[in-house]
Amino acid sequence: MKAAELFDLSGHVAVVTGAASGLGLAIAQVIAANGGRVAMLDIDEGKLKQAAAAIDEAGGAVETFSVDIAEAGKVESVVDAYAERYGRLDCVFANAGVSGGPGYGKPEGELEAASMELWDACLRVNLDGAFRTIRVAAKHMKPRRQGSIVVTSSVAALHASALPSYGYHAAKAGIAQVVRVAALELGPHNVRVNAIAPGPFRTNIANGRMHTPEGAAAFADTVPLGRLAELDEIKGLALLLASPASTYMTGAIIPIDGGTQA
Repeated sequence: MKAAELFDLSGHVAVVTGAASGLGLAIAQVIAANGGRVAMLDIDEGKLKQAAAAIDEAGGAVETFSVDIAEAGKVESVVDAYAERYGRLDCVFANAGVSGGPGYGKPEGELEAASMELWDACLRVNLDGAFRTIRVAAKHMKPRRQGSIVVTSSVAALHASALPSYGYHAAKAGIAQVVRVAALELGPHNVRVNAIAPGPFRTNIANGRMHTPEGAAAFADTVPLGRLAELDEIKGLALLLASPASTYMTGAIIPIDGGTQA
């Protein structure tokens, strides 16, 4: 089989949360570029429409939905309607996430100063919101006995660091374990569940710190490759997990981190 066939998503119906920018946008772009139809979900309606317009102009098939992933029932209703309209749901990326503030490397991130409000918000989005997304995806994939669910976890789920917040560590580690359990449950239904564990990508998630020289240097210093990742560098792994090229992969937490796990 040629590579073009292995990675062909023609006719596939996909959902990506947190798709207005960053990793979610890059994932939506690569799915659309390889033939998939993508529902782009995000809380930022303005950025979402702008991002989708660029994909549409490039020939991709996309639709947008303004959704707060932390609000119960919202992602479920959107995914239900979308899957029912097209009669299938092939791939869902539970990508939406927030940083939860700084880690203990900053005084305001230390245990006694850490904001419980930010802790709660981080868990609502990164853990609860991702769990809801996994659950509604499974509902539509199980009857068809096929599908791929991909969750954006983090290297913060795999090792501790002074840079991400306590809430971010907890939520990303929690959702990584949910991925493993869901993979066990859904494996007999031929539904795959995997997680991507990114290292420091040049995104907006750390309250813009990745775009400042000081912040970028702090994160880059933790990486053997000595730099932040660019958004396009998520696309190969995302396409692999969405496509027929990964039909025997499930329950994996896959680092894409410039070597930090080494």
